[in-house]
Amino acid sequence: MAPMNNFFRAARPVFRNTFFTSNAARNGGKRFQSTASSEQAQESFFKRMWNSPVGFKTVHFWAPVMKWGLVLAGISDFARPAEKLSLTQNGALTATGLIWTRWCLIIKPKNYLLAAVNFFLGMVGIVQVSRIVLWHQSHKNQTLPAAAEEAKENVKEEAKGVKDEVKQAVKV
Repeated sequence: MAPMNNFFRAARPVFRNTFFTSNAARNGGKRFQSTASSEQAQESFFKRMWNSPVGFKTVHFWAPVMKWGLVLAGISDFARPAEKLSLTQNGALTATGLIWTRWCLIIKPKNYLLAAVNFFLGMVGIVQVSRIVLWHQSHKNQTLPAAAEEAKENVKEEAKGVKDEVKQAVKV
């Protein structure tokens, strides 16, 4: 027999015991090893979340849940035209999102849920601010007389609407 063949035959029990057996077989029939007491292992997910430092009964859980509303509102503003968006408001949302994302990873306990919502708030703000800036740059070259004519037309339409309202009020 070849010497290599003898080596593999001799090593076969070692490979069987370390590489090809399940954790249950190695741990005397126990499937998982845990350092936690049996009482903690029996707790439900809800009870663990209730007693967690970032669980259901803390502000560390509910603040990010409510803050997702800001992210959803920002996403819904993607459908609005850029000229109707506020640069200062979206700039503030961007700064808030980016600054607080970093803060959430420094504090104890680390709040990954709040970090995630702040990250997405910052990303939505960046998209909106870039839309607003691009819109302003594209309309920067618009001539002043054209803008003045447009403003005059808007004032005439508003005045006509007010006249109609006054006429209807006088008739009544």
